[in-house]
Amino acid sequence: MIDRLHYISQQPENGTHLTAIRAALEAGAKWIQLRIKFESKENILQYALNAVALCNEHGAKLIVNDHPEIAMEAGAYGLHLGLEDMPVEKARNIVGLDMIIGGTANTFEHIQQRVTEGVDYIGLGPYRFTKTKQKLSPILGLEGYAAIIRQVNQAGIKTPIIAIGGIETQDIQSIKEIGLYGVAVSGAITYAADPASTVTQMYEYVNHNSLKEA
Repeated sequence: MIDRLHYISQQPENGTHLTAIRAALEAGAKWIQLRIKFESKENILQYALNAVALCNEHGAKLIVNDHPEIAMEAGAYGLHLGLEDMPVEKARNIVGLDMIIGGTANTFEHIQQRVTEGVDYIGLGPYRFTKTKQKLSPILGLEGYAAIIRQVNQAGIKTPIIAIGGIETQDIQSIKEIGLYGVAVSGAITYAADPASTVTQMYEYVNHNSLKEA
């Protein structure tokens, strides 16, 4: 089961990715993506090992961004691959059939590609401008999402699609109404004044009408 609320780690002003992950878990987040750029694989592995331990303590799942070998060695639940990362087929050969693999998309053509590659979920974005990502793809906004979801429905695609990119709590209802499966957030939780109430509200929004949709 793919969670409808994904937290993507970022380094807060005071602390590390683990500080942010621990805070998100304590606030109630259950699906964590460890996304660390520009660090050695040795450092990322250590982060991943510690993050898996934290997730296990809180009954949550860890997804590792970019690095299939690290995801395997750390015992992560899943792997997420960007469009410029390792091909899904090659990553699948490394992590095996049981590990969840998510893939990034920016267009309907990317979604078709990801479905063909056999990903378990798709991160579609960015919704709006975000500072957490280099080489940002074209902004989609609600209109862009609506157009792509119409094509997805016409094509009969059932792969869960997660909205991503600069999403705030107040955006979630509109995004869900379009028909996306869930949302991925980062700063909205990292910098929340009250992370626990923020996560609770986000889950209320993303799970609204989910039983009817299933």
